[in-house]
Amino acid sequence: MSEQKEEKEQEEQLPVSSFYKVVDHVTIFKSQKWWEAIAVIESYGKRSIAMYLWQSRDGKWKRKHKFQIRNSEEWEKVKKVVDRLAPKLFGSKPS
Repeated sequence: MSEQKEEKEQEEQLPVSSFYKVVDHVTIFKSQKWWEAIAVIESYGKRSIAMYLWQSRDGKWKRKHKFQIRNSEEWEKVKKVVDRLAPKLFGSKPS
């Protein structure tokens, strides 16, 4: 990723609730209608990773989906399942 694109990402504020402090984020995809991002968010001193999908409606970004990972145990469960299912997405057969 180019430095210029990285700087632009960091300047761009995610349309998340003011309840959360965005510690860091990466935009995965953004068009005029859809925006996907993964963010480290914090509330009440606790951090989590949140995967967001917003849709632009009437000139405003509205959240369609949000998925949070709150601790390393959740991460390991999600990672294990995604690793198991990913070959089915990519057409590979399990060994």
